[in-house]
Amino acid sequence: MSIQATARIVATRDGLPVLTSDGPLALRRTRAAGPYIRVTVVGAMSAPLGGDRLAIEAEAADGARLRIDSAAATIALPGRTPEQAHYDVSLTVGEDAELSWLPEQLISASGSDLRMRTRVELAASARLVLREEQILGRHGEEPGTLATRLTVHRAGRPLLDQELAYGPGAPGGWDGGAVLAGHRAVGQLLVVDPELEEKPAQPRLLGENAVLTPLAGPAYLVTAVAPDARQLRSVLDEVLSTELPE
Repeated sequence: MSIQATARIVATRDGLPVLTSDGPLALRRTRAAGPYIRVTVVGAMSAPLGGDRLAIEAEAADGARLRIDSAAATIALPGRTPEQAHYDVSLTVGEDAELSWLPEQLISASGSDLRMRTRVELAASARLVLREEQILGRHGEEPGTLATRLTVHRAGRPLLDQELAYGPGAPGGWDGGAVLAGHRAVGQLLVVDPELEEKPAQPRLLGENAVLTPLAGPAYLVTAVAPDARQLRSVLDEVLSTELPE
């Protein structure tokens, strides 16, 4: 039997008026440093399975500071039916607000078929830090089919629209030398900050398997591949610690 579940978060300058969840998506307010409100996503059961439809909707209202992370990796697993699973994330960030979306990795287990969609709407003065990491297969196994799409609008205008696909259901060549070159961990780090209008990031390589690309706006995107989750996180954490505007 497939599951449909939606979790909702609304943060304001003064608190957390909305924190609701059901099914496999459990939300907990956790301790945070500084001015942030921190919410942790805790998986209450194995999901997403084939046929499941899960969604997280989060809003940082004007002036709010919201950080969302997760307690453990999300594992896409095959279900009892061949239906695709869907996982949708919707993030909204108001004027002079900041949202950090920093979940643990998404693992595409053998035999799974997941479609993940992340939509972001930013006000002109909003700040965003968004990290996505995909691990293609558990240790020693082939990956499932994973297709992701990330779309970001800032002040009503497109900033980024990116689609990625991996595994046996993806177009040919996804594992070739021009894409992953045999690596099984891939990640993206998107930073949007009005301060980058005055001090734009410069394009450059970050080691052998990562690149920083400025976007047409006060933003940049880091894309990285690695042999495993640990090495991928190390690359993205280094960017978070050295590249963010003061």
